[in-house]
Amino acid sequence: MATEKKTTAKKTTAKKAACKKTACKKTACKKTTKAAAVKHIGLVKNDPYLADYEDAIRGRHDHVLWKMGQLTNNGKTTLSDFANGFEYFGLHKTEKGWVFREWAPNATDIYLIGDFNDWKETEKYRAKRLKNSGNWELKLPEKALKHGDLYKMKVHWEGGEGERIPAWAQRVVQDEQTKIFSAQVWNPEPYKWKKKTFKAKTTPLLIYECHIGMSQDAEKVGTYTEFKENVLPRIIEDGYNCIQIMAIQEHPYYGSFGYHVSSFFAASSRFGTPEELKDLIDTAHQNGIAVIMDIVHSHAVKNEVEGLGNLAGDPNQYFYPGDRHEHPAWDSLCFDYGKNEVIHFLLSNCKYWLTEFHFDGFRFDGVTSMLYYSHGLGEAFCNYGDYFNGHEDDNAICYLTLANSLIHEVNKNAITIAEEVSGMPGLAAKFEDGGYGFDYRMAMNIPDYWIKTIKELKDEDWKPSSIFWEIKNRRADEKTISYCESHDQALVGDKTIIFRLIDADMYWHFKKGDENDVAHRGIALHKMIRLATASTINGGYLNFMGNEFGHPEWIDFPREGNGWSYKYARRQWNLVDNKELCYHYLGDFDKAMLKTITSEKNFNKTPVVEIWHNDGDQVLAYMRGDLLFVFNFSPTRSFTDYGFLVPTGAYSVVLDTDNKAFGGNGLNDDELTHLTAYDPLYVNDRKEWLKLYLPARTALVLKKN
Repeated sequence: MATEKKTTAKKTTAKKAACKKTACKKTACKKTTKAAAVKHIGLVKNDPYLADYEDAIRGRHDHVLWKMGQLTNNGKTTLSDFANGFEYFGLHKTEKGWVFREWAPNATDIYLIGDFNDWKETEKYRAKRLKNSGNWELKLPEKALKHGDLYKMKVHWEGGEGERIPAWAQRVVQDEQTKIFSAQVWNPEPYKWKKKTFKAKTTPLLIYECHIGMSQDAEKVGTYTEFKENVLPRIIEDGYNCIQIMAIQEHPYYGSFGYHVSSFFAASSRFGTPEELKDLIDTAHQNGIAVIMDIVHSHAVKNEVEGLGNLAGDPNQYFYPGDRHEHPAWDSLCFDYGKNEVIHFLLSNCKYWLTEFHFDGFRFDGVTSMLYYSHGLGEAFCNYGDYFNGHEDDNAICYLTLANSLIHEVNKNAITIAEEVSGMPGLAAKFEDGGYGFDYRMAMNIPDYWIKTIKELKDEDWKPSSIFWEIKNRRADEKTISYCESHDQALVGDKTIIFRLIDADMYWHFKKGDENDVAHRGIALHKMIRLATASTINGGYLNFMGNEFGHPEWIDFPREGNGWSYKYARRQWNLVDNKELCYHYLGDFDKAMLKTITSEKNFNKTPVVEIWHNDGDQVLAYMRGDLLFVFNFSPTRSFTDYGFLVPTGAYSVVLDTDNKAFGGNGLNDDELTHLTAYDPLYVNDRKEWLKLYLPARTALVLKKN
């Protein structure tokens, strides 16, 4: 989804940095004739162009250390100890009964109302403010509540009152008839995990981005169990090793795609029970599939009754005051990352999903929005100075760094991914190097590049040099998740790559034997675009559910404008299963592509070595380990005995986009072994000529024997 957010009273380290610098330089020169070697922080050591901003980088780093000391009593406890709010706040079963707690400093009175007291304020269910705090507590006997009871808080404050769902509620449900949301007492038999420990496979990380609700063929909201039974086996079969699940945190409006969260600790009940979600994650783990969650800490829904918008008469309890209160583009509220209570809430949220549900990590949504006062809106980010000009929210930077530290403290093998579009240096660099500690950042430039290329350039103007540069355009010290398209490109108002390539002809010419030139072109380029993107990764590769087989049509959730229809909020698996249609060609290719990539040990860590490019011919070749990737992007020119220098040896074809099994023409004999041809000029380089037949608009992957 998006990207952006947050502030701080400190206004940044960057401006202080500039002042410090000059003074430091002068004194350093006076002290010594021979200048001692400057010990640079890791981020600067890895990228000398950041030297001018080292003070700012160190300032941000020190800010995190200071805050970490504050939260851990100077290291006497841990961040993990600090992030246990979910065990204290909210409703919990105890040995003697029940206890309920809520942070609501502005409240003057809090009652629990629900099925148990006819939704009326009663003294028995009245909470008490804990001395010298903004916390409220209510202790109840065991018989006062039962599993399944619906409840809310009735909160009073100076000048007003209102019904509210507790901020820390772990179960929230919606009434089918009235559409009203309520918290629910949830005390089932504890889920018994079959796979108690799990370590994600990340060499490489192959992510299948998915949405539980729209994952079924039927025009309805899918469930955790249906996903486990119907979709998970497909993902396993296709060769992905990680699923990234959207819309887990409870959200009032289904059509928000899960990005306007109301209850941060509640797994969305529209998809089933918490135990059913745990069963899905457990089953994935048993099959070697990691599960990461699309977590939304960049903003929150405005709703007051269902959300945190005005929990106890103070709209700024969780959110920034003044002109930073609302996100100007998202119609949502911006968390105040400068408040320890808010940090406590959000860090506890991270730990909760890791420990209670065994998620393997998070994709953090909207990181750009968090990093800048402007939320990144209207900013160009053309040079390094744009990241250190005082427009950055130190509080948010601090929170994100703390979150990464906490997550890896709770699970050292956890995966964190930043959805970030500005290119902020250090985002996915180690904390000790002055980075923010994410394991990966989304390579958001790549889908933008492919879309721009398809939209603006004729096929004969596609330049391999430009393609190669863009798909490898990343910081050397930061791992990325490469992708051609995510859910963003599949939504109404945008277009998937397959639709940009084929458009309406998908409806009329996607039956085998019925394909026209437009369909043939689309099928060919869809495979080549994916292969180029996936084969140049330095961390992982992501695909959105259905895009691997060219799912037709956009995603449009039920809303007033479409008559509340589910027609476009689903996945038509029947299309890829139908062998009379062309969709399975793309799906089969995707599976073969991932198998090829994973055949090379530690593929993502092997260097990408350019062998050849020629923009005139539109030919590109590069190697990773023993795998040789060769592309001919020309729409019309095929080449016979096209030669380039490669390590001496024999090469076998392991993947051919033009294979008939993938909807191609089958112009190459893929059973042939290709031997390199001797050239005395390159003996010392241990290289010889490899000559290949390269049909137009095709790609080959060969393996050195």
